[in-house]
Amino acid sequence: MNRLILVLFLVFMFNNINAQVKQRPSKGKIERNKKQDTLNSSINKKLISENSGKEKKAKIQDYLIISHKKDTTYVDTTLTILKEYKFNYLRKDNFGLMPFSNLGQTYNSLTYNFHNTSLMPSFGARARHFNYMEVEDINYFRVPTPLTELMFKTAFEQGQLADSFFTINTTPQLNFSIAYKGLRSLGKYQNLLTSTGNFRFTTNYQTKNKRYWARAHMVTQDLLNQENGGLQDAMIENFENGVKEFLDRSILEVNFENAENILKGKRFHLEHNYSIISKKDSLSKNKLSIGHIISLKDKSYQYDQSSTNTSYFGNGFSSSGFRDRVTLENLYNQLQLNFSNNIIGDLQFNVSSNNYNYGYNKVVVLNGNTIPNRLKGNVLSTGGKYRKQFKNFELHGELGINVSGDFNGNFIKAHAIFKLNNDLSAIASINHSSKAPNYNVLLYQSNYTNYNWRSNFNNTETQQLVFQLKSKKIANIMVDYSTINDYTYFKRDATGIPEDEFIPIKPFQNNKTINYLRVKLDKEIKVGKFAFHNTILYQNTQDENNVLNVPQFTTRNTLYYSSHLFKKAMYLQTGVTFNYFTEYQMNDYDPLLAEFYVQTEEEYGGFPRLDFFINAKIRQTRIYLKAEHFNSAFTGYNYFAAPNNPYRDFTIRFGVVWNFFM
Repeated sequence: MNRLILVLFLVFMFNNINAQVKQRPSKGKIERNKKQDTLNSSINKKLISENSGKEKKAKIQDYLIISHKKDTTYVDTTLTILKEYKFNYLRKDNFGLMPFSNLGQTYNSLTYNFHNTSLMPSFGARARHFNYMEVEDINYFRVPTPLTELMFKTAFEQGQLADSFFTINTTPQLNFSIAYKGLRSLGKYQNLLTSTGNFRFTTNYQTKNKRYWARAHMVTQDLLNQENGGLQDAMIENFENGVKEFLDRSILEVNFENAENILKGKRFHLEHNYSIISKKDSLSKNKLSIGHIISLKDKSYQYDQSSTNTSYFGNGFSSSGFRDRVTLENLYNQLQLNFSNNIIGDLQFNVSSNNYNYGYNKVVVLNGNTIPNRLKGNVLSTGGKYRKQFKNFELHGELGINVSGDFNGNFIKAHAIFKLNNDLSAIASINHSSKAPNYNVLLYQSNYTNYNWRSNFNNTETQQLVFQLKSKKIANIMVDYSTINDYTYFKRDATGIPEDEFIPIKPFQNNKTINYLRVKLDKEIKVGKFAFHNTILYQNTQDENNVLNVPQFTTRNTLYYSSHLFKKAMYLQTGVTFNYFTEYQMNDYDPLLAEFYVQTEEEYGGFPRLDFFINAKIRQTRIYLKAEHFNSAFTGYNYFAAPNNPYRDFTIRFGVVWNFFM
């Protein structure tokens, strides 16, 4: 209900503003409106003069989006094939991810990127984090006039997906934005409802002399999923054979219908910087500033079940309803000293503190062994950054190391860009990382006796080399090679378990080096109004223990037609997208941990997915209509997102993205 009220409020606010513009005001309101118009005009003229030079009218390029890394782009209302790929629940290209049947569930990863610059363990329940917005996912804005964006897309059965966004500059120096993405989807199978919400509030400010700037955000998130453990083994044959009776997916029996998990999080984040010595003109060579970052996050993961399911999870301490809940509180502070010189480049030295408190509100005694309930402490670290640009060459460097505390960790990163010409650029990077395993690998407690452990694993060490070639005329090519030592993973452990008895899932650490190669090609070919967009990924792993499993080939190919219609009043885009990945030992999913685990018994994949879409753009409105997986009935019912978890059947979905510039 709170989500619906917020969405309606944003829509009502826009309509109310529009109504004030369109309706003729009464005589008593004319003077007040003139004063307000004068104030708005003054703000807009200042913003426009700063962003557009001599332009008298705001352009689309004046509506700026500022990323966490301070890269600046502007609002894009065009309709492209890349927009088609991003029109989904995550609102980003999900190539390399295999979605489950219901919107808002998890994704099985078809590829992995081992680039890392974190010095602390990550929170567990990684399968719930695909839609969890981290600090790096939050953008800031600067706009000459108020901007609203409304996004809507149909879900599965009852429910819908909506994302509402509004931003305004009250002065040229101060911006606010507020946004909320909400989803509710019942799903086609039993006990598979999803209900998620992501609320964001941001602000950024800078003084007129630009010596001080600050930006901050507040994010609250709750991601709830009912869990059913997938189809029962006896139902797999009925699904794969396409038995007519079971085409109504709600009839298929699932492993349980009494469980749900939820990931919640709150974060308050502030970054600010003050220039002690600023560049007053282009001839100044030095700049010195101090910066500070403070970030407070509070996360929790909870699993509820009305009664234990011994056949799926094993025995429990109690057979009636129970709740497993784990929390993490983390306070992060960083002090920075920044120095810039025209010759040397940009240098930063920083000192950071991580105060963490992870754990449970109980102590478990299992087989005479006491499992503690807390990982708590403070980690101090230090690091630096470097950046230098010389003509067509740009160099970035970053490093960090933990100097005290219970967690060891370090990373070093180097990144070089060389622009050969206006079309062709080459990028090379190297990354080394040593980081403690995730918190839920180190400590876990549950009502189920098999899900209780306190591990003492080594740091996972990764080394990655990346080379990229970017060219619109030739292609975008990426090659990366990674070596991974002491890789941690989950897997069923049959050691000491009698035949035909339940095999529990436990965390493990690989004692062999994994070599992992990826080659990715992205190329679009255009002939007149037709285009053929291709994304092809090749992967190869050298892993004696078979714990990092990925498909050898993954491909997405789209053939589409684009044209203006009705005297260019509408822009139309229609085509077919083909998705495919080769068979491999796909990871299985554990709903209690909200984690994927390694299985090597069966291979999955090798099925095509065909989507037909018709998209249109009318002014600032983009309309999306898609027939998803329309080939499901005639290419075989062998499509799974994970063992016992089918992918989606054929369905037709509709959506819209609508921008308002006031």
